[in-house]
Amino acid sequence: MNIHHKKKYLSFLKFKRDFQKYGLEKARSYELILHWLNNRLSRNQFLVLSGILVGCTAGLAGVLLKSLVHSIHHFITTKVHFEYQILFYVVFPFLGIVLTTSIVLTIFKGQDRKGIGVILYEIAQNSSIVSSVKMYSQIVQSAVTVGLGGSAGLESPIAVTGAAIGSNFAQTYRLSYKERTLLLAAGATAGIASAFNAPIAGIMFAFEILLTGVVFTDFIPLVVAAVCGSLLSRILLQEDVLFRFYTREAFNYRNVPYYLILGIVTGLYARYFVIISQKVEHFIKTLKMSRLRKAMFGGAVLSLLCVLFPPLFGEGYETVKAFTNGDVHRIIENSLFRYFEIGNFTIIIFLILVLLLKVFATSFTIFSGGNGGNFAPSLFAGGTVGYLFAIICQQIGFPEVPVTNLVLVGMAGAMSGVMYAPLTAIFLIAESSFGYDLFIPLMIVSIISYLIAKWFSPISPELKSLADQGKIFTNKHDKNILFSLRTEDFIDQYSQAINENSPITELFELVKNGNKNIFAVVNNDKTLRGILTLDDIRPYLFTNDEVSVSVSQIMKTPPAVIHPEDQPLAILQTFDDTGVWNLPVVDTQNRFIGFISKSTILMSYRQILKGYSE
Repeated sequence: MNIHHKKKYLSFLKFKRDFQKYGLEKARSYELILHWLNNRLSRNQFLVLSGILVGCTAGLAGVLLKSLVHSIHHFITTKVHFEYQILFYVVFPFLGIVLTTSIVLTIFKGQDRKGIGVILYEIAQNSSIVSSVKMYSQIVQSAVTVGLGGSAGLESPIAVTGAAIGSNFAQTYRLSYKERTLLLAAGATAGIASAFNAPIAGIMFAFEILLTGVVFTDFIPLVVAAVCGSLLSRILLQEDVLFRFYTREAFNYRNVPYYLILGIVTGLYARYFVIISQKVEHFIKTLKMSRLRKAMFGGAVLSLLCVLFPPLFGEGYETVKAFTNGDVHRIIENSLFRYFEIGNFTIIIFLILVLLLKVFATSFTIFSGGNGGNFAPSLFAGGTVGYLFAIICQQIGFPEVPVTNLVLVGMAGAMSGVMYAPLTAIFLIAESSFGYDLFIPLMIVSIISYLIAKWFSPISPELKSLADQGKIFTNKHDKNILFSLRTEDFIDQYSQAINENSPITELFELVKNGNKNIFAVVNNDKTLRGILTLDDIRPYLFTNDEVSVSVSQIMKTPPAVIHPEDQPLAILQTFDDTGVWNLPVVDTQNRFIGFISKSTILMSYRQILKGYSE
């Protein structure tokens, strides 16, 4: 055997030992290769490779979903006569929500959590571990809902799908929490980039919404994932499926007053959108119906709205493109308003009603049992606000109104106010319209809308329910780091306890043979009765007189107790309020479980903080 063949043989033996070590004898061939690369490449090199693979996979998922839904919409809205379209608007939206709910109940065992909040919950509460089911469940559910006319967007389901792909990739190759979170964000980034063919907007989405307050120096995987998702979208999707706008006017500084007013209008509309959405969600939750009946009720409401106002059917991007192309008459001609004389007044009334009802259509779609997100609805509403504002200005007597530009920046304004994501909105519209010279009006409108939204409520509606439950935090970097900490990891399982009726001499033996400086006092049922510290025992330790007191006579009530379901941040607050460093943990029956030390939580926090800064 020559030297060359000997080296190859030795390399093969080491390759085999590595996979036996990790128990991967039954792994697929590509998994074996990637495990081998993970052991041979540097950390940064493997993360870049991971970003490429996750980005391509998430991008393909996005392309598949967009193509499927577009094909269904194209058949319904362009290949069918108007009278049959009305029949389809009656049947399909209703069927979409009912079928989605049935699929969730039968196939996915009732697990229907959806929206961007799902990703943030997994980062905060589940160490960025997303169920593998979400790699395909969101595609199935949203394809049925939106494909059959649900008035929601595909971008949130695509983002959740991409996040699940990134998380499961990281789990397969045993990556750390930090790397798992990074690839989770990379998957979501690729999903958004493929949905809009806008890689920079995808990256902004990750940093602005998913990784709020979390410092990542390894941003290259996000970039390559976004590029891969966007490229696949550009290569595989047909031109009419892409989120693209080719008609616009050059920016003129004299039009700044229009943009200032539009920023205020979109901000107020975004607030209306949020309030109505929350009220509809509350209304549906209070209905005393089964989930299937709620789906039937919501589907019936949605079908009625789509019959009256066809632009509410599906995502609505075709309607926005019609605004930018000056083809609004075609929209009205496909509705019951075709029987009225189509003039400017009719158009204004029609668009006002569409704007007012869009949030109802979206909310009933999502909260009654469908699957979708607020990306597309906010963009649709913003484009409609922009066009409506433009034609009202023209009717007042301002002929030189930049109609197309107002439609585009209106989309950014509404999305910024609804999603609390101004940077994502700015780059999304700039990339989608090739309108980089529109950055100034985009920034004006988006920031004004965002500030108005923040003035009404400092927290994004996507996160409000999670924040109210104490499951997620939205501002400080320290709180975001505590996302990865779990209370059960800090409980001292070797804590010492003594019965309340025991003599103090038995307590002396615990002190003598143990290494603890705090003890729990319990009864025969292990119920916590009090605590003792070395300071409480010290007066009795060094006396020559016989001590006849019992443990119950010298024990004291703990200043507070901790429960296993309490969050680390709340526990630290309790430590600060009481001024102590050790507290007992009890279950719902007040049975003693162990002690938690403040120093243990702080040490774990410092270790994670150090990991983020490396």
